[in-house]
Amino acid sequence: MSDHDVVKIRQLAGLATPMALRVAVTLGLPDRLRGTAATAGQLAAEQRLSPIALELLLAHLATLEILEHTGGGYRTTEFGATLCTDADNGLTNFLHFDLAGGRADLAFTELLHSVTTGEAGYARKHGRDFWADLAGQPHLRESFDRQMTHRFRAQVPGIVAGFDWGRFTELVDVGGGVGTLLAAILTAHPGLRGHLVDLEPTATAAGHTFREQGLDDRALASAGSFFDPLPPGAQAYLLCDILHDWDDEHAHRVLARCVQALPADGRILVIEAVAGRKADTEFDLAMLVIFGGRERTVEEFRALGSAHGLTLDAVTDLTDQRCLLEFRVS
Repeated sequence: MSDHDVVKIRQLAGLATPMALRVAVTLGLPDRLRGTAATAGQLAAEQRLSPIALELLLAHLATLEILEHTGGGYRTTEFGATLCTDADNGLTNFLHFDLAGGRADLAFTELLHSVTTGEAGYARKHGRDFWADLAGQPHLRESFDRQMTHRFRAQVPGIVAGFDWGRFTELVDVGGGVGTLLAAILTAHPGLRGHLVDLEPTATAAGHTFREQGLDDRALASAGSFFDPLPPGAQAYLLCDILHDWDDEHAHRVLARCVQALPADGRILVIEAVAGRKADTEFDLAMLVIFGGRERTVEEFRALGSAHGLTLDAVTDLTDQRCLLEFRVS
């Protein structure tokens, strides 16, 4: 092995830089230092931090070109402004230790436990599982909803255009978040009615989305869990980025509820990154350590559906990240 290879692996494995970025965002340093320079002493006094330790952090952020050192102290660079809260790129949610994304990523410290047991590392790290944590801390639930909306935003046009949603007259969006995708589908297909089911307060936020987009007459948002009975009789039930959050036992429970509500000629539509087709290996590990889930292969989806009397009719590549799997009653 060459010295270059050793250096490269050290760079890949090092925790100093990713943790420095996350601490900087959690402390709000990119926002605080944008346009107005400050010294480590000034910042330490403002936030009750160790001035010596903060200087070490600021110096590394300057090495990374997140900050620049001026005569008046440190200031956020144009590159560093990418980490500001108003950049609208999702990074704040992803990195901040007290928001859903950043808190979830800390579960990677329990990757060995997850690989050993096949279980999520989140509860081992934080004392309760991801969903219980969101339920117990409303600001985490709110930040998770924002994170999902942002992460999905660029995918929505391709999802709407890549499938014939107009085949149906009623669509139930199971665990549909704040309603961004369902609203886009309904807007593109005036003859379609939609019903979204999600937990509170997300369901209430979805209702606001539908009202803001003038869809009150065709879209309904109901508070509920996909582990409980779903609104029956719709032509199609949509599970978008749902099943990969769960192990097989819970995925079967979700599908069972969909099948229970499904009419004989209905369809279950699963939109996800499919392993071996669209899935990203790093994100796949995140599904494991955070939720105990994974990205499944087409054959694994086929087997999952078959256990509930479902036949996988078609797999459609919708975007560069997601596929749609269409199931019917066998």
